Amino acid sequence: MSTDSLSPKYNSRRKFLRAGLTATLATAAYPALGAARVVDLAAPPAPGVVDLAASDLKMSDFKMDFELDEITIDDLQKAFLSGQYSSRSLAEKYLARIQEIDKAGPMVNSVIELNPEALPIADALDRERKAKGPRGPLHGIPVLIKDNIDTGDGMNTTAGSLALVGSRPANDAFVAAQLRKAGALILGKTNLSEWANIRCSHSTSGWSGRGGLTRNPYALDRNPCGSSSGTGAAVSANLCVAGVGTETDGSVVCPCSANGLAGLKPTVGLVSRSGIIPISHSQDTAGPMARTVRDVAILLGAMAGADPQDPATADSRGKIYPDYIKFLDPAGLKGARLGVVRKYFGFNDAVDQLMDSLLGEMKKAGAEIVDPADIPTIGKFDDSELTVFYYELKADLAAYFARRGSSVKSLKDVIEFNELNRSREMPYFGQDIFLKSEQKGPLSSKEYLDALALNHQLTRADGTDFIMDKFKLDALVAPTGGPAWITDLINGDHVAGGSSGAAAVAGYPNINVTAGYLWGLPVGISFFGRAWSEPTLLKIAYSFEQLTKARQKPRFLPTIEKS
Repeated sequence: MSTDSLSPKYNSRRKFLRAGLTATLATAAYPALGAARVVDLAAPPAPGVVDLAASDLKMSDFKMDFELDEITIDDLQKAFLSGQYSSRSLAEKYLARIQEIDKAGPMVNSVIELNPEALPIADALDRERKAKGPRGPLHGIPVLIKDNIDTGDGMNTTAGSLALVGSRPANDAFVAAQLRKAGALILGKTNLSEWANIRCSHSTSGWSGRGGLTRNPYALDRNPCGSSSGTGAAVSANLCVAGVGTETDGSVVCPCSANGLAGLKPTVGLVSRSGIIPISHSQDTAGPMARTVRDVAILLGAMAGADPQDPATADSRGKIYPDYIKFLDPAGLKGARLGVVRKYFGFNDAVDQLMDSLLGEMKKAGAEIVDPADIPTIGKFDDSELTVFYYELKADLAAYFARRGSSVKSLKDVIEFNELNRSREMPYFGQDIFLKSEQKGPLSSKEYLDALALNHQLTRADGTDFIMDKFKLDALVAPTGGPAWITDLINGDHVAGGSSGAAAVAGYPNINVTAGYLWGLPVGISFFGRAWSEPTLLKIAYSFEQLTKARQKPRFLPTIEKS
């Protein structure tokens, strides 16, 4: 679900992690475990894995345009009604396109595994539509979901790790079940930053031991950002209609920013986490990712719901809407009071200029801009957020493995597996965060309880709620991040800055919308606010999207074009 790949604290977080871990790395010793096993290095890659070194990069065989480019859920429902498409024909077209540009041609490498039952399921959905009519707007719509979301079918759920290949969950995650209930066709699973980017403090986003490296479809040498990198790249590249990612801090909004998408990180508890490989129950959530805000709203309506297996969702009762489309208003900026979080600016001059221009456009559209409206506690919860991650990662993974019935039963098992399979699991970066987490005690520890309480105080009452009360704001606004950086497997991510932290640590909602393009690379803007304010944020984000219409489909360039 990702540690924050965007916020300015991330680089300091990595320095903090490195400083104090040398002794850990030098002294850690783990006995051989029954669950640990060595992967046969001579064996072929796991199902769905693309061997980048052996793949053909013939760009001449690649067709830039695709008949389903930029198509929306509403477009497809009209096409179903007219008979232009069926769910079967759509699935076949997307599967062919995945082969053409994900596994060959530009080699985006965003899809880690395809659903072997996709076409029979599509046929069944077509028969149901003919006999009974559609279940709703998602009936027959092909979607891709992140490979940390359980599916009780023929697909693996691995978080990108070879340690979990072949150990298939018995049941769907609540989110996957909700999508199927709504009639969505789960076409396959997307690659991600392994273990949702929580394994190592100098990892490369978009890389996993099982799936290899995902590329940014705007410039293939650039990074797709965040742990939901595969979903971001796949949806942007028009390999599906929409997708699902997960976020702990930054990994829905940052791949949406870097890949030119709309994406919502909901309030923690609006969408169930049961059946999703965890990092932190305080901050984890799944979220919808799409090319338009309207499609995000449709997907959110299907995903949200109270789940007895996730206690956090009990707080969502009375706050869930089966239809979020009703909140979308092209005039939603008029009269909206928006607070500019200037502390999240300043990492890139061109981004600042773009944001300032857009603030002017929103003001012309009737928004009331309060500038600055800085959250006073930014920078004060960085270390305590890490502390919470260390404790919850160890405890939450153990609880997940116990429910799943996997041969891997603990973080310690994963650490040992990685050591035994170092050449495939750790060729570029290690597992220092895992080692630090393994040393922590139970969730009853005073250090953990104090850090969690501090996080909530600083980001809620003393943070977002404070500044929104002070200026009577409807939402806060800041750049989501900068243009995508060049992927560097040796040195890891080169993150300049971003704004995901305050909303993530608070467990509050955050929506990204494409703001514009710099050097041909998309840049996103974030609107975030109080708990359960999704209707307000969707209204504002939709109005902004209709005002700017900034989204451009990717061109799969080898690198950025010189101006």
